[in-house]
Amino acid sequence: MKHEISVTKNPAPKEKPDSSTLGFGEVFTDHMFLMDYETGKGWYDARIVPYAPIALEPAAAVLHYAQEMFEGLKTYKGKDGGIRLFRPDMNAKRTNSTNDRLCIPQMDEAFYVDAIKALVGVDRAWIPDRPDTSLYIRPFIIATEAFLGVRPANHYLFVVILSPVGPYYKGGLSPTRIFVEDEYIRSARGSTGYAKIGGNYAAGLKSQEKAHALGFSQVLWLDGNERKYVEEIGTSNAFFVIDGEVFTAPLTGTILPGITRDSVICLLKDWGVSVREERFTIDEVFRAHEAGRLSEAFASGTAAVISPVGELRWKEKDIVINGNRIGALSQKLYDTITGIQSGALPDTHGWVVSLE
Repeated sequence: MKHEISVTKNPAPKEKPDSSTLGFGEVFTDHMFLMDYETGKGWYDARIVPYAPIALEPAAAVLHYAQEMFEGLKTYKGKDGGIRLFRPDMNAKRTNSTNDRLCIPQMDEAFYVDAIKALVGVDRAWIPDRPDTSLYIRPFIIATEAFLGVRPANHYLFVVILSPVGPYYKGGLSPTRIFVEDEYIRSARGSTGYAKIGGNYAAGLKSQEKAHALGFSQVLWLDGNERKYVEEIGTSNAFFVIDGEVFTAPLTGTILPGITRDSVICLLKDWGVSVREERFTIDEVFRAHEAGRLSEAFASGTAAVISPVGELRWKEKDIVINGNRIGALSQKLYDTITGIQSGALPDTHGWVVSLE
């Protein structure tokens, strides 16, 4: 179905932040996209309006039963001044996968991308152009129907907001210290690990708090059943380079099917690097390090793109990976993906969507 998007310009635009001091997700642009849903009517009233608080009934279903989802992607200003989105169609597909798991209505994926492009077009002046900066895009859907009862809601609100951002980690592309979590779990088979929902992240806060108290940047999650198989690093997908092969957890429903993850795997295969998407244990990782076979570890995700791992702690034992330096493969992946995103490198896979 074709939807028209109305635009109401903000009469009091804000001052743009200094792009040299940008944090992550702290400043928001002048406008946002909104669209409503009602059972029997479908999605309707697509509109771009001034950024402002959202009014909700105290009994709104999202506040009581957490029926919500979100996504994350970025837009970049290339060296030629062009505005570029990176694989937004994948975010649209993942949105509908999450929606299906949470009993949220499906969305027209082409229109989903069009809505993002329209909002970015209105707020294009907010896109920073310094290295390692971008305009972060946060689409999300919340259940707005006011009722107290456990069932799928009949009313929803789709929102897209924008935030100019700098590097996700203040240290930039520096190796991180990771704490292996073997008490709490992020997900289990049959749960919502593959869906992008707030509940997954809220459940991880306790572990993240524990890791930070010990001086670590993030946690490495193990499987929810036996607490031994490697799954994710914080909110990112995990990769380990052992004997020249790259190991990463398979998509069996417990980890997020990351768009950067997919891009990493595609590039590695292009380069003739063996990629093994299979279950492997944290014990195997530590034994590989002891034998001198573990050369690199890194995480991938939209926010940081590639985040090298310099140190792991598991059961009071610490290992330092690659001398706590960025590995050659991690650096190459980062340079290639960011190069494609910015337009500095050719996009041979058709991943970039340009705004006119």
